[in-house]
Amino acid sequence: MSADTCLNARDISLARDQTTLLSGVDISVQHGQVLGLLGPNGAGKTTLLSVLAGIQAADRGAVEFDGQNLASLDPQARARRIAYLPQNAPVHWPLTVQSVVALGRLPHRRGAGNSAAVDVAAVEQALSHTAMTPYRDRTLSTLSGGERMRALVARMLAVQADILLADEPVSGLDPYFQLEFMDLFVSQAREGRGVVLVLHDLALAARYCDVVVLLDQGRVVGEGVPSAVLSEAHLRSVYRIEALQGDHNGNAFVLPWQRTQ
Repeated sequence: MSADTCLNARDISLARDQTTLLSGVDISVQHGQVLGLLGPNGAGKTTLLSVLAGIQAADRGAVEFDGQNLASLDPQARARRIAYLPQNAPVHWPLTVQSVVALGRLPHRRGAGNSAAVDVAAVEQALSHTAMTPYRDRTLSTLSGGERMRALVARMLAVQADILLADEPVSGLDPYFQLEFMDLFVSQAREGRGVVLVLHDLALAARYCDVVVLLDQGRVVGEGVPSAVLSEAHLRSVYRIEALQGDHNGNAFVLPWQRTQ
C-alpha cells in the first residue's frame, strides 16, 4: 500500500434530467483517514461516492487517484486499489457467504502475481473481521439484513484495497455491530487506507470520523472535523433539527433531539 495514496475530486458537477445532483464539489481522501459523507436524503452522498469509485462519470471536474486521472486507470487495476460497497448491493445468485466474500479477490486473479493461498488468506481474514466465519456455508438469501450487510462488508475487505468506499455500511446493524464495524473501519484507516463512509447516524460520525463532509442539495456546506461541521447552525439549516452535544471520556457525541420545523 502506497504511503501517499490519496483520492482527490475537484469541481465535480453532475446533473440528470435537468436536476442538479452535484455542483462544484471538492473532496480529498487522505491515507489513514476515516471521512464521513453526511447530509439529508437526496443531498448527493450516494452520487458522489459512485463518482469517487469511477462507477459514474461527472459532467464536469475530475477525480485523481495517486496523482493519476481515475478515468485513465485500467478497470481491473482500479478495482484492486479502490473497493466500493454500494447501498443495497445486489447479489443475483444463491451463493454462500464464503463465495460472496471470495468475489472480492477477482481483481487480483489475472496478472497480479497473487497465489491461491493469498486469496484464501484474504477471505479468511475478511470473514474473521466481520464475525462471519460461522456463516461461511450459509447462502446469502438465508441471512438477516444485518448479517447480509456484514457479508458484503467482508467482500469489500477481501479486496485489500487502498481506498474503501461504503454507502451506509452500518444500516440495518444492531448497536453492537454498528460499534464493531466503526471500530473496524477505524482500524483499516490506521493501517494506512483511506476510508469514506456515507452515514446518517450523526453520533457515529461525530465519534469515529476524522473528517466529515456535509452535503446539501448537491453542494458542500461544511468540511472539517466533526465538532466544527456538526454545528448548531448546520444542524438547523441542513437537517432542520436541534441536537444535544457533549463529550464523554474524550469522545464527542451528537444526539438528534427535536425537529425545528
